[in-house]
Amino acid sequence: MAVYTDVNEEQLRAFLAEYDVGTLLSYKGIAEGVENTNFLLRTSNGTFILTLYEKRVNRDDLPFFIGLMDHLALKGLSCPLPIERRDGGHLGELAGRPAAMVSFLDGTWLRKPQAPHCRGVGRALAAMHVAGNDFPIRRANGLTVVDWRPLWEGSRDRADEVQPGLKDEIDQELTVLENEWPDKLPEGVIHADLFPDNVFFIEDRLSGLIDFYFACNDYFAYDVAICLNAWCFEADGAFNHTKGMALVDGYVSVRPLDAREAEALPLLARGAALRFFLTRLYDWLTTPEGALVVKKDPLEYLRKLRFHRQVTSSSEYGLRTRDLSS
Repeated sequence: MAVYTDVNEEQLRAFLAEYDVGTLLSYKGIAEGVENTNFLLRTSNGTFILTLYEKRVNRDDLPFFIGLMDHLALKGLSCPLPIERRDGGHLGELAGRPAAMVSFLDGTWLRKPQAPHCRGVGRALAAMHVAGNDFPIRRANGLTVVDWRPLWEGSRDRADEVQPGLKDEIDQELTVLENEWPDKLPEGVIHADLFPDNVFFIEDRLSGLIDFYFACNDYFAYDVAICLNAWCFEADGAFNHTKGMALVDGYVSVRPLDAREAEALPLLARGAALRFFLTRLYDWLTTPEGALVVKKDPLEYLRKLRFHRQVTSSSEYGLRTRDLSS
């Protein structure tokens, strides 16, 4: 979530006229995140999130994202519901960008999640994986192992400005991951971006998942690896084994992992760390000054990547043999 495209009140009122959402009362930009322009809208009928899809988002992918939220909600997962236009569609255009509105979820995201929150995230992630099994639209992951080297090329020549020796380190890391990435693991619809700011809680109860604009078809265990990176490291960079065990326990209570997924988990966690390092590095080097967006430190994920290189077994993340499916 971010603000790249300005919207004036006249434009917004014209856009809202295509929806049965009442009269505009107020709106404000949301600065967190890096992908799309987002506004919090309050109307006489309620509160909504308005998203303008920026250039990184392929317009052809929007039916997947919007359809997925509808599908998951129908299956009982708490997530934003796309708001229908008067013509029955969901997508409009605002300030030269494709745009849509979704319902507002109550709750807040946690700055300092604890082990019980991680357990809830694991359960919710697995519930999403199960609920998405019969979703009929497929979307390839555009940020998987085959995409990392082209992404790296956009930052490689300047990488040593961020940390000396970084260019050689990432060159070597990419080669290892490209050669060793697993194939034919269980797969389906994954969230691919389930960071703390995309999970809402009311007190200690998980109230919903948001921001499905990286969702795609990929390995379920890769989604678990993304969450281990996002939820189970402390501010000082140390991996919290208790949180890792809680997240894994929550996940396998809904969808057990099989032995091949467990074996692959350390490499998947390493790849997940590299993926977020590369996108953060690119944004760090290329986001223009003055943009209303929070740039995220790429070195946080470099440190996580280095941790995962030392992991030899998924038990170091909290996965136990009894957690595996037979």
